[in-house]
Amino acid sequence: MSDTLAGLLQVGALIAALALCWRPLGDYIAHTLTTTKDLKVERGIYRLIGVDSKSDQRWTVYAASVLAFSAVGVVLLYALQRAQDHLPWSLDLPGVDPALAFNTAASFVTNTNWQAYSGEATMGHLVQMAGLAVQNFVSAAVGICVAVALIRGFVRSQSDRLGNFWVDLVRVVVRILLPLSVIAAVLLIGLGVIQNLSSGTDVSTLVGGHQTLPGGPVASQEAIKELGTNGGGFFNANSAHPFESPTPFTNIVENFLLLLIPVAMTRTFGTMVGDRRQGIAVLAVMTTIWGSLVVLVTTLEVNHHGTALQAAGAAMEGKETRFGEWASALFAVSTTGTSTGAVNSFHSSFTGVSGGGLLFNMGLGEVAPGGVGSGLYGMLVLAIMTVFVAGLMVGRTPEYLGKKITSREIKLVSLYILATPLIVLIGTAIAMSFATPRASMLSPGSPHGLSEVLYGFMSAGNNNGSAFAGLSANTTFYNVALATAMLLGRFVPMILVLALAGAFGRQQKVPATQGTLPTHGPLFIGMLTGVVVIVAGLTYFPVLALGPLAEGL
Repeated sequence: MSDTLAGLLQVGALIAALALCWRPLGDYIAHTLTTTKDLKVERGIYRLIGVDSKSDQRWTVYAASVLAFSAVGVVLLYALQRAQDHLPWSLDLPGVDPALAFNTAASFVTNTNWQAYSGEATMGHLVQMAGLAVQNFVSAAVGICVAVALIRGFVRSQSDRLGNFWVDLVRVVVRILLPLSVIAAVLLIGLGVIQNLSSGTDVSTLVGGHQTLPGGPVASQEAIKELGTNGGGFFNANSAHPFESPTPFTNIVENFLLLLIPVAMTRTFGTMVGDRRQGIAVLAVMTTIWGSLVVLVTTLEVNHHGTALQAAGAAMEGKETRFGEWASALFAVSTTGTSTGAVNSFHSSFTGVSGGGLLFNMGLGEVAPGGVGSGLYGMLVLAIMTVFVAGLMVGRTPEYLGKKITSREIKLVSLYILATPLIVLIGTAIAMSFATPRASMLSPGSPHGLSEVLYGFMSAGNNNGSAFAGLSANTTFYNVALATAMLLGRFVPMILVLALAGAFGRQQKVPATQGTLPTHGPLFIGMLTGVVVIVAGLTYFPVLALGPLAEGL
């Protein structure tokens, strides 16, 4: 009973804290991305990079800017890792292997933060700070930029301009991510998360042995890791490591940080389109899905079906005792629903069906509430599909936020919905077809082995970054294959979203009529929830039936 009460209090406190910040932060983000005034430091950056802050870009130029900026990020991060042994604060670690360096560069630039390595044994402090942490900021900012460009497509009329990517990028980093990260880092330091440049401290153990405790600038990276829905841990154990999250309170604080911006951006959306009811409707769908999965996964973990788990008295294998089943399940649902690779427990240790629930959560497209920016634009694409389906039912041209959904728009939406499942399922099929990648599974020939591989490609294709454990992914095949899945899973959907924004922006807004479907009421919320669940369910149900569902049954 005490565990149940503590778990309910944690969930309640998390929801209350998010509700308290939803309005002020959402409105602040909207103001930041709509104001015409530049800060002095921003004007200096624009002069340095040669950008006119008053100029707007067509969707093709905006997309090209996104791709060019990200491509440069991959090259620079790759070079930084390869040259690590020649850099200061390398901790005498060698340069990173080429395949692993490519995988890691693609991972952090795409906001995936998949880690096929042990952080404390592979990356020096400079690479962590100047490479990985920098990408934690800018990759998160890119997602917000694309979401705002789509919103501008709804707002603007007969315009082929979506704003300026470089201005959006600078403003998001300078005005939103940096200030929030400073506040979060100071808070985490106060709560016991370490922050230093130590190469390690030698200590004596209780049994008379010696051990080196690693150090590093952890709190600062932990802050942007969660706020940017990145998830890449400074240490191999990620948020289960006591230096990253020492107490149950820091665990709930980090859970709050990773949900904060995706939740607040629903308010940003409503504010920018001039109808805050639209943002509330999107938030209601996200909350319904997130809450349902929290209940499902927690219930399955607490009841711990299975002979071994019942004999042990709890499903605590792979979980931290300071967090327990409730906090582990809550964190797992939040991370798999927000494109955050952070974990405070081994997802492979969850019961069969609840592990399938985490896979399903990623399979929804990570829209509940999703990554920073990517969750919002993913949900808006599904909202467009919902309106289109409703229009077919009543035999009229569907409209969303005053813009008609024609064949051009629905083709882009369809390609968006199909892109990630194709990447995930084709990658999984290739890995399961050859002996070398199958040899990396801990449980070959079993449903759990299929789940390990499926989770890897699901995590990469959806830019999540969490791992199921059991899969030895630091091989040439998986480093290259998963990096390819990350890059395609990030930028193909982004290009389609920007093309969709350009198509809507060129349209003239049409007034609502009696035949227009209201997109802010309970009916639309229910329809959109159904579309999100059914689209993912129909796509992934066959492979889930062969993996986690077969294991659970």
